[in-house]
Amino acid sequence: MSKVPQAKAAIVIGAGVGGVATAARLAKAGFNVTVFEKNDFTGGRCSLIHHEGYRFDQGPSLLLLPDLFREAFYDLDTSLEAEGVELYKCEPNYNLWFSDGESFELSTDTAKMKREIEKWEGKDGFDRYLSFLQESHRHYELSVTEVLKKNFTSLLDMTRLSFVREVFALHPFESIYSRAARYFWTERLRRVFTFGSMYMGMSPFDAPGTYSLLQYTELAEGIWYPKGGFHAIVAALVHIGQRLGVKYRLSTPVSQINISPTTGRATGITLQTGESVSADIVIVNADLVYAYNNLFPQSRTSSSKSTSTYAKSLSKRDASCSSISFYWSLDRKIPELTTHNIFLADAYQASFDDIFKRHLIPAEPSFYVNVPSRIDPTAAPEGCDSIVVLVPVGHLIEDAEGKGNSPSPSTQKSAQDWSHMVSTARNTVLSTISTRTGCTPLDSHIIHESVNTPLTWKSAFNLDRGAILGLSHSFFNVLAFRPRTRHVAYKSCYFVGASTHPGTGVPICLAGSKITSEQILGDLGMSVPWKKAAAKAQTSELDSVQRGLLPEWLDLRAFVYLLLAFVVYIAWSTIGAR
Repeated sequence: MSKVPQAKAAIVIGAGVGGVATAARLAKAGFNVTVFEKNDFTGGRCSLIHHEGYRFDQGPSLLLLPDLFREAFYDLDTSLEAEGVELYKCEPNYNLWFSDGESFELSTDTAKMKREIEKWEGKDGFDRYLSFLQESHRHYELSVTEVLKKNFTSLLDMTRLSFVREVFALHPFESIYSRAARYFWTERLRRVFTFGSMYMGMSPFDAPGTYSLLQYTELAEGIWYPKGGFHAIVAALVHIGQRLGVKYRLSTPVSQINISPTTGRATGITLQTGESVSADIVIVNADLVYAYNNLFPQSRTSSSKSTSTYAKSLSKRDASCSSISFYWSLDRKIPELTTHNIFLADAYQASFDDIFKRHLIPAEPSFYVNVPSRIDPTAAPEGCDSIVVLVPVGHLIEDAEGKGNSPSPSTQKSAQDWSHMVSTARNTVLSTISTRTGCTPLDSHIIHESVNTPLTWKSAFNLDRGAILGLSHSFFNVLAFRPRTRHVAYKSCYFVGASTHPGTGVPICLAGSKITSEQILGDLGMSVPWKKAAAKAQTSELDSVQRGLLPEWLDLRAFVYLLLAFVVYIAWSTIGAR
């Protein structure tokens, strides 16, 4: 009687979005999967805070790139709708509030955008806006095809013809701000269309121009919000995984990844309780820099030494920003605020320099205000609002000394007194919201407050330097330069999450879960169960795609210009011959 092959065991460390999605994918591929999570909840930063009928998204609050969400669920033989996930479309996308009393409404509604842009830059301004959309659309499509759906395991992957052919069209060596300045000629609109780099934890003056794709997906596909909070996505993926056999062990911190000294393979983990758990594969969804520095054994082997050296180098890489985040329960509604609100600093570039170069809180910060109860009434008791305020600040500097939020004269780095910074941020935010929107002062209506700072982000989620978006996304920190999805020295150990390829953000981590899962299956010679040949849809003759009569590169105008040039050339030649 033939022996039934035993399913391979996989351990996932961390129940963030990338971890739970990878767990479900591997379970679908036939693995016995167990997820270990240090906290008593799933989702990591994509989790919820509750207080007496008020609900807050602890981290992400905007669902972007919806196709990547749909793809993740489709690959698992289900859909968002089938899992009970209901998405609300946010309209407008944002209200942006300026200190001069003006505001700008960003929307997927082309008619609204035409009015808003022409108000500041006239008819030509809207024409340039459409050109900006065309460029950012190209950034979006190329990035999805060439970056988010492909792995970069070595520098050779950057020489792929399909990538090399398009790399300059992605404008990776120009900043978002410099690209936007080509299309928008007022400082106001340059700020309106570049603040989104904050989602990557970067300054618009440093973030590669490629990331205008974020503005594109907001304007072309919209901003969405899951009913019940962003964690509804995570909860659905957890339930899918559990149906496929995934086991979750919450409140179970991992102290070490076990490595065989003879084979150099990951063989399982050791928990903080001392319990050892064996596995064929270990996937790390914990913060990557933290994991490299804390979860691998120290020994005299060459692999251990190379891991230690690499871990130290990761700690020196540029990291994204952190945040001071307030979660306010209000005893009334604030109708002046929409679901998503942006308040931009007057000293726009200087405020980003304070965050990313001096690692402090700007004297006048830009900040984001989310009112989940505006789009989803279940987020607050009737007649009340729940409000989340995110103030970007510098990440932790371990050797900072002194007090206050001014640069130290000797080091030109911030002296990080977080209690002082929180107080400064709170006062500035309250004053700015009331002044710019004309709403009633909020402080007397806040009945409860929770706060996250870089210190709490670090302690709660093991985030290196408290950087909420992982490593930076500068050009030499992405693609093949970004920490790879497979360990640099140890076999059978893989990574998924914000600081590995393809990068940070919920939809990007979902794409990363597919990349890492397929890499694992490829290394083991196993088939990929979600690679199905799509049945060709039946189309009528009216729907068949037909190119023009002329070649794609030669439209009618070009043909006319060439014909005229030929006629002029013949005429000139004739005259010259006489």
